Amino acid sequence: MTRSLALVGAAILLLSGSCGPSFAQATDGAEARLKARNIALPALRPPLGNYVYAVQTGSLLFVSGTVSLAKGKVGKDLTADQAYQAARQAGLMSLARAQSVIGSLDRVKRVVKVTGMVNCAEDFGDQPKVMDGVSDLLVEVFGDAVGKHARAAVGMAALPNNGAVEVELILELD
Repeated sequence: MTRSLALVGAAILLLSGSCGPSFAQATDGAEARLKARNIALPALRPPLGNYVYAVQTGSLLFVSGTVSLAKGKVGKDLTADQAYQAARQAGLMSLARAQSVIGSLDRVKRVVKVTGMVNCAEDFGDQPKVMDGVSDLLVEVFGDAVGKHARAAVGMAALPNNGAVEVELILELD
């Protein structure tokens, strides 16, 4: 009987495409992953204009552009590594905005698209490396299956309040 139960357990793991600890990770939601990694979402300030943090239409959530607190032009005032951290921080603020609208990040079925804008010097060309800051965060929070996404990483002459990075998200919800 014990052998039969072991075979059934092994069959379940094979069918699920998982073995060992990764199976437990796959069942963790985004909220549990945030907690397990000691990642705290920042407190939100009211919008600075006539807009809302996010709009849901059907199963899609469009999160408004979130500008990093880090300021300056990447490649002039900030390094690519500093801008990577700024993109991560803007990603955290974007997740806080999404959570405030939908209640729980566990409702996210798929990160569909990230648009990243980098306030950069004219000769700076590492926008994709900068935007890896938010992309890496989303995979860390949601895992590969949900967190990997389509992305645009573009350079800009200026961003609001001289922010270094701005991030927009499109999320599919359950």
